[in-house]
Amino acid sequence: MNKKQFFLGIVLASLIGGIVALAGASFLAKQNTATNFSEKQDASLVNWLSDDKFTIPDGINFVAAAQQVTPAVVHVKSTVSVTQRQRGADPLEELFGFRSPNRGQMPQEARSSGSGVIISEDGYIVTNNHVIENASKVEISLENNTRYTARVIGTDPSTDLALLKIEEKNLPYVRFGDSDKTKVGEWVLAVGNPFDLTSTVTAGIISAKARNIGILRTAENNLSIESFLQTDAVVNPGNSGGALVNLAGELIGINTAIASRTGTFNGYAFAVPTSIVKKVMDDLLEFGAVQRGLLGVTIQDVSPELEESLKKPLGVSQGVYIAGVNEGSGGKEAGLKEGDIIIGVDGVTTNSVAKLQEMVARKRPGDKVEVKYLRDGKELLASATLRNLSGDTKIVKKEVPIVASFNGLTFEDIKPNIKDRLKIQGGATIITVENESWKKAGARVGFIITSVIGPDGRYRISGANDLIALLEESRGEEIVVLGLYPNGQEYYFEVEVE
Repeated sequence: MNKKQFFLGIVLASLIGGIVALAGASFLAKQNTATNFSEKQDASLVNWLSDDKFTIPDGINFVAAAQQVTPAVVHVKSTVSVTQRQRGADPLEELFGFRSPNRGQMPQEARSSGSGVIISEDGYIVTNNHVIENASKVEISLENNTRYTARVIGTDPSTDLALLKIEEKNLPYVRFGDSDKTKVGEWVLAVGNPFDLTSTVTAGIISAKARNIGILRTAENNLSIESFLQTDAVVNPGNSGGALVNLAGELIGINTAIASRTGTFNGYAFAVPTSIVKKVMDDLLEFGAVQRGLLGVTIQDVSPELEESLKKPLGVSQGVYIAGVNEGSGGKEAGLKEGDIIIGVDGVTTNSVAKLQEMVARKRPGDKVEVKYLRDGKELLASATLRNLSGDTKIVKKEVPIVASFNGLTFEDIKPNIKDRLKIQGGATIITVENESWKKAGARVGFIITSVIGPDGRYRISGANDLIALLEESRGEEIVVLGLYPNGQEYYFEVEVE
């Protein structure tokens, strides 16, 4: 199928709790301070399945899995600020001789929705990055219609995953299963909120594994990881971030995309396997950022087309051809060379780029992998130490932004990834607006202030503290605030500083 036919769907995959029918399990009320989700789930066995409202049927079937998972699949609603044309003169042009490229635009709010899966009793939720990307506000609705505002703990565009947090305890959650043990032909359930239809369950089978469909190519640094589980369980817009579970009620994937000519389900859906999901969630929980271990090689699938382009036989029909090895990389240090063909990692056969990427994506910088490869027809082994983008083995922790307040307003330093993406030097992001004058002027949550024009001229804003200092000096004066939204849309407004 042509890659253009693949439509990035809003698909759901429910993180399913493992063997949850533990009849006598009691909830442990002590605080959970685990740094990974295996510990968090093991330390908080929620006895929600013993509720008298239903009983688990004999044997494993669709009903039992659906009853276990549905309460832990949530509706995720995102608010994104956009702009809309407004008639009238440009006050910047009239007052300061400055012409905005987006003259006379006023901020509006657009909403999108998807799904998410609760993975701990204290309110951690996994969803897709594209469900909450550029959102100024994220709302969570449980199956019982209880609603919360969520914090974004971290995101990973390269796998299209995000970790959210709501402040609640004793929540139903689903336990991670082992996607490696999933077999083609195995029955699975997809749980989510397609077309805003809450708590919808569909059934199908695993129709393929380790699929690469080329939908995440815009990820930063070309580090996208696509090794999807393919299923024919029906998923549609609104299902993104929901659960794909086995009949034991265990989470085996987060549904992310569909193959479609129309934008709705056409027979195939794709889920990020939990072998990747759990590692990404653990990284975001502990460090706030994904720790990406890299082998440092340029790779492509072995194929007849590759042999034809190389004008030589490769002697094998499947595997991962090394087209180049980066200097100073773990692969170079391990002795890998251009022309080698990787056929296994850590004892697992890697007959495609997707599978190799999946195996390496489970690791962190500093971890070692055993690489089985072919060179001139001979089978060899090498031990490679993975490194990060900087070429070392250091763990990268998320920078904690400076947060500052002023007269009903709260600002934080612009996040580094947003600053890099927008190609700006600095700025302060509005995170709360409780000042009525600023609200009426057009200030919105998520707006990034990059400069301020006052009576004495224009000042560039480097961060939150810089902005607060300027506002303190501008009390009683009218200023013009300039900046842009995370989607790159520029905007400005006038306000008197109280």
